[in-house]
Amino acid sequence: MEKIALRLSYLGTAYHGWQRQKNALCVQQVLEDALEDLTGCKTVLSGCGRTDAGVHARTYVASGRLETGIPPARLPAALNARLPRDIVVHAALAVPQDFDARFSCRRKEYTYLIHNSRTRDPFLADRAWFYPQPLDVQAMAQAARAFVGRQDFAAVRSEGTPVKSTVREVFYCTAERREGGIVAVRVCADGFLYNMVRAITGTLVYCGIGKIDPRDVQGILRSGRRESAGPTAPPDGLYMTALWYGMEELDDIQR
Repeated sequence: MEKIALRLSYLGTAYHGWQRQKNALCVQQVLEDALEDLTGCKTVLSGCGRTDAGVHARTYVASGRLETGIPPARLPAALNARLPRDIVVHAALAVPQDFDARFSCRRKEYTYLIHNSRTRDPFLADRAWFYPQPLDVQAMAQAARAFVGRQDFAAVRSEGTPVKSTVREVFYCTAERREGGIVAVRVCADGFLYNMVRAITGTLVYCGIGKIDPRDVQGILRSGRRESAGPTAPPDGLYMTALWYGMEELDDIQR
């Protein structure tokens, strides 16, 4: 059987994350069901990350062994005809048998969108965190720099799947104001702990409203105490936005 990697994107509002679950609809289940309908064979996909319920992916990679005579170039159109409108496959390619969407990924980027405005925008519902209190984005950007580097991120993770280590390397962490009242937090790392980006975002928001001094963030990280950092931001503002595999067809780096 051929090993295939799929590059896709999805709006996560209707799904309980990527990973298949018994009592909730997940992106993995919908995609695997579409593959079975197309090929007549069951396929188990490995995803590049779990993503929580309500989290979106502008770019995402899944891989698995497929038993089909359909050329990879024709798979996206055939799958999209069987998928709901909130999941789209952009590319498919044959990869080595030892390729795995999760373990072959060198680094990932998440972007968190905050709608910082006095009034809601109905078109941003489930797409960004509505936060009406004014944010000092300069203070947020200053605090963001404290997250860069290889260090212990236990202070900005929630209890979830057990991990051997809470040390990760963050290559960049930024906060910037964009058009339309949007404040964007971007974090790129070699891996992420459960709710890490959402906890980083909550901490930066606390810096933006003066509840945490940006100069104290480094000490919060060194403490390893979750209660010292800011809250966990809601899931609907979080997007997976870039992946690095060292393969041109998969490295769909969005900005």
